[in-house]
Amino acid sequence: VQLQASGGGLVQAGGSLRLSCAASGRSLSGYDMGWFRQPPGKEREFVAAISWSRGTTSYADSVKGRFAISRDNARNTGYLQMNSLKPEDTAVYYCARSRTMSTRTADFGSWGQGTLVTVSS
Repeated sequence: VQLQASGGGLVQAGGSLRLSCAASGRSLSGYDMGWFRQPPGKEREFVAAISWSRGTTSYADSVKGRFAISRDNARNTGYLQMNSLKPEDTAVYYCARSRTMSTRTADFGSWGQGTLVTVSS
């Protein structure tokens, strides 16, 4: 199973984008979901996560107050609303699933191809 992220693109600083994470079948059912990003030349890093049952959320300090993670369990889809984008948000964004609420890349799986977000200054 792979999760497919989409919705990336080129945006000016201060702008907004909404990313989507599509899962086949019921592959998000019962799983927590996370968004990660990999800036050019850097390691993949945690962005946000949301639990399956209660919708509990967790964010990296760098995106708190600007990004919002959500999910539609009926549609088996997750979202990342990104506002007030900064050039340092430029990265390939990935979504993944986990059996536990975590910020660690190693706790997540079903990585698919990411979507590129480029923020110009």
